[in-house]
Amino acid sequence: MSATSELHPFDDAIALTPAGEHRFTGRTTESYWNMIGPYGGITAATLLQAALQHPQRLGDPIALTVNFAGPIAEGPFTIEARPARTNRSTQHWSLELVQNGEVATTASAVFAVRRDTWGCGEAVFPDVPPADAIAPLPTGFAPVRWFKSYEMRPVRGAKPAAEPGTEHPDSLTQFWLRDHPARTPDYASIAAWCDSFYPRIFLKRAGFVPAGTVSLTTYFHADAATLAALGDRHALGSARAQVFRQGFFDQSAQLWSPDGELLASSHQIVYYKQ
Repeated sequence: MSATSELHPFDDAIALTPAGEHRFTGRTTESYWNMIGPYGGITAATLLQAALQHPQRLGDPIALTVNFAGPIAEGPFTIEARPARTNRSTQHWSLELVQNGEVATTASAVFAVRRDTWGCGEAVFPDVPPADAIAPLPTGFAPVRWFKSYEMRPVRGAKPAAEPGTEHPDSLTQFWLRDHPARTPDYASIAAWCDSFYPRIFLKRAGFVPAGTVSLTTYFHADAATLAALGDRHALGSARAQVFRQGFFDQSAQLWSPDGELLASSHQIVYYKQ
């Protein structure tokens, strides 16, 4: 988007205003609304944004853990972002979102100064068709508003395909993803992208099941220059669960550049009622 164009809906959604030492104010937006509150990915991105724009920030994020303690209602909220400890090359953050006098979300983050070192990648880029070979999902694919803020091109597992009452053979979903309108990704948007997969139990059980994320951890593997180089191209997202048991399941995800570079990985624990 040009410098004279309107603010991108994502940047508007995570916009924060300084409100004193270690404090920022923000508000929910319609563009990233879920069923009964904001989409979890935008909450994670907003918490991270508080540390990203903090004047005491050191380096770039390498890890973010968000714990969804309670519901977030439509309207304003306050975030406290406090650097708990700063070392020579790492910085540890304590983050808290408060609304109407109650803690709604807690988080921790680790920032670091990246260095040029030996490196090796063992994760294998999935064998999938390129993004331009796949048609995007229609805008009205899902009944929630935040899905319209992304362009998704499904490779597999876009939505439950088995007969209701039966189980899908696996919980794997893969799709090409970018913001809509297209936007060059940064750390905040990567934090949101890692929660862009619907709950794995929807696919496994082939239908809607009441579910919600309890805790989400994201690891950032790419530096800022790598994210900037992605431009408005799609990233490949892949997610699956390992076990569904006693009301909770895990959900692991990977985000890849179209060049086969792992950008981020995430792990979350999700409750469900069945």
